Amino acid sequence: MPTERRRSRRGPLGCAVLVLLSCVALVAALVVLFDRGVGPLPDPEGCRARVAGTEVDLSTEQAENASTISAVAVRRGLPARAASIALATAFQESKLQNLAHGDRDSVGLFQQRPSQGWGTAAQIRDPYYAANKFYDALQKVSGYQQMRITEAAQRVQRSGFPEAYAAHETDARALASALTGYSPAGFSCVVHSPAGLAAQQPGPDGLTGRAEAVRRDLVRAFGPLALGGFAPGGVSTGHIKGSAHYEGRAVDVFVRPISAGHRRRGWAIASYLVAHAARLHIDHVIFDKRIWSAGSRSESGWRSYDPGSAPGDRAVLEHRDHVHVDVAAGG
Repeated sequence: MPTERRRSRRGPLGCAVLVLLSCVALVAALVVLFDRGVGPLPDPEGCRARVAGTEVDLSTEQAENASTISAVAVRRGLPARAASIALATAFQESKLQNLAHGDRDSVGLFQQRPSQGWGTAAQIRDPYYAANKFYDALQKVSGYQQMRITEAAQRVQRSGFPEAYAAHETDARALASALTGYSPAGFSCVVHSPAGLAAQQPGPDGLTGRAEAVRRDLVRAFGPLALGGFAPGGVSTGHIKGSAHYEGRAVDVFVRPISAGHRRRGWAIASYLVAHAARLHIDHVIFDKRIWSAGSRSESGWRSYDPGSAPGDRAVLEHRDHVHVDVAAGG
């Protein structure tokens, strides 16, 4: 006698559960695709350093803080090793986030403590102040450049876990190399084009409000700079047709004369600008025959820049002696 197969019967509840599980799986797959920027979906905002086979992925916040730490080292004339030590420390202490809390009264990128004489909580939460205080202490450590990164960091931090900084040495070295200019075009960010920005007219100095904010930010990070491309009343000559300079939206940072040292400094400045592009509404950065653009083109990182057949000095046209930055037009 043939065996009768038992039929599976699913009621309304069972069908509903299956539909729900299918929807959850679909949503999860879409989230993964969006996170990876697969197909027509835009890449998520964030930054990456690529140096000698090492890749370091950062959020926008982490990139801003890492670039500030590195810019302060450049401003002080410190070696890239100092930036590596500072970055490894901040990776371990705060994951490169400007924390408002921590162990006991520790705050900020380096989890410095007001009770230990690092400054007030408000001061320590200023990344520029915190980085300078860290370097003040590091420069008092005799022979820090020859020490292991984790040992030098421990001499400053006096942590209960002195070897913890070693876990971040490789990433910190790669990031410092890119952000201090030793690895040209080694740092880039994906930044979506801002929406809803109002159009701005140039102010008394010839710059729009957004461009003026970039100028102030650069001076705060790197100290006195040779700046140009703007003037009271605006500029109407000296740049290629359609240049953002004519709208007061652009600033040039000169790193003359062309040399290996000035090229490194230029790339440090250019990388800093890209790291802060979302916050400062930066549209383009051009340096050393390379261009970075916000929006969908930022997914391609640094691209070759060709000024075409425009007349003039090729070094100037190719931006080998200055970093060009312009901000979003808005409107």
